[in-house]
Amino acid sequence: MYLQAHHLAVVERLKALFGEDPRYLAMLVGGSLAKGWGNANSDVDILLVVTEEEYARRAASDDLGYINKEICDYPDGYVDGKIIDEAFLRDVAERGSEPARAAFINAHIAFSHLPHLAEMIQSIPVYPEQDREKKLRAFYCQIQAHRWFIKEAAKRQSTYLMAHATSEMVFFSARLILAYNRILYPFHKWLMRAVEDVPEKPADFLPLAEKLLKEGSVAHAETLWECINGFRDWQITDSWGVRFMHDSEWTWRNGQLAVEAW
Repeated sequence: MYLQAHHLAVVERLKALFGEDPRYLAMLVGGSLAKGWGNANSDVDILLVVTEEEYARRAASDDLGYINKEICDYPDGYVDGKIIDEAFLRDVAERGSEPARAAFINAHIAFSHLPHLAEMIQSIPVYPEQDREKKLRAFYCQIQAHRWFIKEAAKRQSTYLMAHATSEMVFFSARLILAYNRILYPFHKWLMRAVEDVPEKPADFLPLAEKLLKEGSVAHAETLWECINGFRDWQITDSWGVRFMHDSEWTWRNGQLAVEAW
């Protein structure tokens, strides 16, 4: 956790603002500060747990966010909050996406009127082991698919396709590494920082990924592929074309989320 004195002062002001209001059942501090990835000017990310009635009232007008710039007295400081209810906590523990779960990593309870909140939030930032093998196979095949798209982009001199395919190849390579380490994907903003912190990854992955993103080319894509594929014996024999079809092109048919959101 990276909470400096001025961040803690903001948390105290927020507690004074919400702590005695019966509509607010708890306040959690999360985000980059909770994960230890923040800096002196980082915003304060909070989750406000409200009553069912307050949640329904706010949801009816799509008022489920909270921004407060005035409460911070340091450069670039602001509070970025989300409004949730107890049902949200139960849902995310049961079937939340990886980014939804990752939002609760090291979450700090600023105040709570809920007796079992600590136990509840401990059950949330847990890697979904039951989905791991499926994700490993899918992400590995996505890397191969976008490796092919990079060749197509070079052949057609398509700037758009090259930008998209290089980004996706790096994205799914990073997702593969996180899944291998059973680490939750924290969404795009902190993806590469999460990869940086994992214990097991190809030694050259981060610089090679950066090289491909900055200078998209078939040669750099092949180097990244060799880096990922040679990291271990993945023992994945799926046809990447068929897997890509199921996980990206035909998701409309079975109602599943596109693989990017897994």
